[in-house]
Amino acid sequence: MTRTRRLTVAQALVEFLAHQYTERDGHRARLISACWGIFGHGNVAGVGQALLESQGALPYLQGRNEQAMVHAAVGYARQSDRLSAQAVTTSIGPGATNLVTGAALATVNRLPVLLLPGDTFATRPADPVLQQLEFPGAGDVSVNDCLRPVSKYFDRITRPEALIPAALQAARVLTDPAETGAVTLALPQDVQAEAYDWPEEFFADRVWHVRRPAPDPAATGEAARAVRAARRPLLIAGGGVHHSEAEEALRALVDATGIPVASTQAGKGSLHHAHPADLGGIGHTGTAVADDLARTADLVIGVGTRYSDFTTASSTLFADPGVRFVNLNITPSDAHKMAGLALVADARTGLEALTTALAGHRVTAAYEREYTAGKARWEAVVDRAYATDDPDAPPTQTQVLGALDRVVGDEDVIVNAAGSLPGDLHKLWRTRSRRQYHLEYGYSCMGYEIPAAIGVRLAAPGRPVWALVGDGTYLMMPTELVTAVQEGIAIKVILIQNHGYASIGGLSEAVGGERFGTAYRYRAADGTYTGDPLPVDLAANAASLGMAVLRARTAGELRRALAEARASDRPTCVYVETRTADTVPGAPPAEAWWDVPVAQAATRPAAVRARREYERGAAARRRHL
Repeated sequence: MTRTRRLTVAQALVEFLAHQYTERDGHRARLISACWGIFGHGNVAGVGQALLESQGALPYLQGRNEQAMVHAAVGYARQSDRLSAQAVTTSIGPGATNLVTGAALATVNRLPVLLLPGDTFATRPADPVLQQLEFPGAGDVSVNDCLRPVSKYFDRITRPEALIPAALQAARVLTDPAETGAVTLALPQDVQAEAYDWPEEFFADRVWHVRRPAPDPAATGEAARAVRAARRPLLIAGGGVHHSEAEEALRALVDATGIPVASTQAGKGSLHHAHPADLGGIGHTGTAVADDLARTADLVIGVGTRYSDFTTASSTLFADPGVRFVNLNITPSDAHKMAGLALVADARTGLEALTTALAGHRVTAAYEREYTAGKARWEAVVDRAYATDDPDAPPTQTQVLGALDRVVGDEDVIVNAAGSLPGDLHKLWRTRSRRQYHLEYGYSCMGYEIPAAIGVRLAAPGRPVWALVGDGTYLMMPTELVTAVQEGIAIKVILIQNHGYASIGGLSEAVGGERFGTAYRYRAADGTYTGDPLPVDLAANAASLGMAVLRARTAGELRRALAEARASDRPTCVYVETRTADTVPGAPPAEAWWDVPVAQAATRPAAVRARREYERGAAARRRHL
């Protein structure tokens, strides 16, 4: 006779999650390490009561904003190499729909997070109930259906026994490196509280082995022949290198062959910045040396990259008429992009197989001299951008990065996602360890940085973690500063005040939008936002939320404040107002094009000029067939 336990659906789910593990290369980790939650009537008596009942078997973390909780969980999963994740529970209604942005970010970036939103009643005791979406054409639709297109797996648990297959499927997707992303189990509030006799076997420890599939030998041989035949090969390291912990395998390949490496935002740090073959970022926000080589490469080896438009410069970067692609990726759809030769495999396993197949092969000495000389020229560009011209003047944004570069150690983690900082960081930051550079640029979501820094710090409690935010990002989501203070999570926030959307302001100017609607200023007499800066005090706001705040008015004060923040054992914010780089070098301009369509019909001269430039850039687009 099967032994059973009588638990509610929510209690059974919490108990199940507490017994799930991942294992890769002999390393075992909790699949779900904790559950973030904000409680409302749609989950307080279900998942909320179950977390209390579990007596800490599944630790609970209190958040302030539902989207931010997902960002924190995503930061945790990325820092954990996708081997450990976190859950997020919310009530039905706005709490559930607030999850959508975070879910999209997780799925776009292939990062696991488990979403447990409450749902309207399965038994339909009243019609409508509070926060029910009335959809006349379908009685089973709720606001949670917004999560379907941004989830890798979605299920609504309308009967207790349906939880068993759904929970197993959820764990399968969360642990599948080729399929992972947001996983949603929508939980009707009445079903959450319903009791059922569960088989004891459902709660047994279960280990999900994270696979490392090897590439097909014939495809590996074909790829090796393509590399041997190439005159100017270039390897692009994407986020898959980090997720697979393949950095040593990549370095072994590069040391043996001399093939240079450029990196996407997600892949930056795959090689140490001081390695002679590390060319830095590639694409629209890339370095001059990486983009110059990309334009003349006759073979591009993509490892763990999705080939986003920033990486390919909107399909204008790889300009050699005969250029071909070899793509090593665990996800088949990514491996087949750019009409490339697909090596569908784990990044580490694939790199090791390719290194063996290339034994004795090396690029020409002339090619190595060319790219190492280009790297040296770019390092001089970085030095100029970082240099402080006047320690008693406010710093530029690139000087802020230069000051931070002098303070951090190999163990520090830099978190950023949106605005003008991703471009500056991709071009300039000298990454010193495999997980130092944490840029979310698949979804480029403003507001990600602070909660993600909390997640990173939870995953790596001994590492200093910096959240770099501009005023625009800060105003969108400062709420989790309260969480950092409450939990004593000693993140360091660098809050840069530049009075508006600096990145989009620059883009607007470039595409003929004349910086319309991008400044944080009073209205002028003509109705535009070109008056005086708003008298907001974001440092005071951060202090009001419990942060220790250090105001840095000059470049010299900034250096001292950053050192003090790094040494602090409490959540600390360094506030600095930057100046424009009008008299000193700032960030280098974009080294490659990016497709942002410009008005085809316009009367304002700025838009007419921008359209001419756009058409010149668009003429270089090509489809790699």
